[in-house]
Amino acid sequence: MDLSNLRPAEGSRQSNNFRRGRGHGSGNGKTAGKGHKGQKARSGAPRVGFEGGQMPLYRRLPKRGFTCRNSKDIVAVNMSVLEVFDNDAVVTVDTLIEQGIIKNPKDGVKILGNGELTKKLTVQVNAFSASAKEKIEALGGKAEVI
Repeated sequence: MDLSNLRPAEGSRQSNNFRRGRGHGSGNGKTAGKGHKGQKARSGAPRVGFEGGQMPLYRRLPKRGFTCRNSKDIVAVNMSVLEVFDNDAVVTVDTLIEQGIIKNPKDGVKILGNGELTKKLTVQVNAFSASAKEKIEALGGKAEVI
């Protein structure tokens, strides 16, 4: 061990938590990374998006449409995709994620009736279309709403 081998402990150095304005030797002294003078160099600088009294962009643009705060973002999965599972398998949201069929289930998963299914499966998801439920049960499987 000598001076050329010294290193800080792993995880002890954090670049975000940097002490600014602590002299020239710190590498960030004097103006503390704020440049020279001006409104943004001083305390009480205006908020993000402030345009110096000019009507800001977010107020100049027209507001259009309506977003329902109660709407659900349901992920749709077609029937033909379920062919990757083995016969008598239990298909859940977690198994769909493991197989890479869906990435983010968001507010729920709905099975749609597009495509053909040839295997008997127990499918446990949030919703089914009428045709999907019919096709699963016709093969002797179960369509369970969770």
